[in-house]
Amino acid sequence: MMEFDHSTVVGTTLYKEVKRRVLRALAGGEWKPGAAIPAEKKLCEMFSVSIGTLRKAIDELVAENILIRHQGRGTFVSMHNREQQMFRFFNVVHHDGTKHYPQLELIAFAKKKASPLVAQKLKQPGTKVFEFTNVLSLQGTPVIVDDIMVPDLLFVGLTEEVLRNRPNTLYNLYQLRFGISIIRTEERLRAVSADARYARLLGLKVGAPLLEVHRVAYSYDEQPVEWRVSHINTENHEYMAHAALYS
Repeated sequence: MMEFDHSTVVGTTLYKEVKRRVLRALAGGEWKPGAAIPAEKKLCEMFSVSIGTLRKAIDELVAENILIRHQGRGTFVSMHNREQQMFRFFNVVHHDGTKHYPQLELIAFAKKKASPLVAQKLKQPGTKVFEFTNVLSLQGTPVIVDDIMVPDLLFVGLTEEVLRNRPNTLYNLYQLRFGISIIRTEERLRAVSADARYARLLGLKVGAPLLEVHRVAYSYDEQPVEWRVSHINTENHEYMAHAALYS
């Protein structure tokens, strides 16, 4: 790990700098998903900080689900799995508040040049992207269409077969096969009317109301790695956001 220099801490509190250095180590692959990070004493020595300062940084990373504490075992790098994705990244619930895990159908996959908008969102000008579409059904009814784009340079080897045969969630695939961990998303919502494509995929009439969600997913060091546009039929479902514990 890069040597910690207190003189570089300008305009920020010390624990924030510790947190940033931990994230940098994670981005560099120093600690892998599912692996334990060093003990508190060792980290205090690495960063030349007090136990209180270190714990405040680690507490925020745990609250953000980047790290996970296991009582009596230590602190581990979070892994994406079905339960975590349902809690953190899948925000559609039935009107009665119940959440059901979706059944996915991959209906399109292609490699193409990124549009100016997608290149801007992914901060990858002039690159190509893998673009794929999933239809998500809840209790047997199509409810969501996800159009997803990721940079080909970060996802070398991604194929339609790899997507279809993944044993776990999409973000778990990103993490284990491509070394890319999603740590946060940024979303914008708007009301739209279903065009012919979305009406057909969701079994609706053209012009039916839909919720359109634009998502940028970020990895460590604020690197955008996924641009997603979701269209949601809210006749029986709604979008539920989770408030962050830390700003």
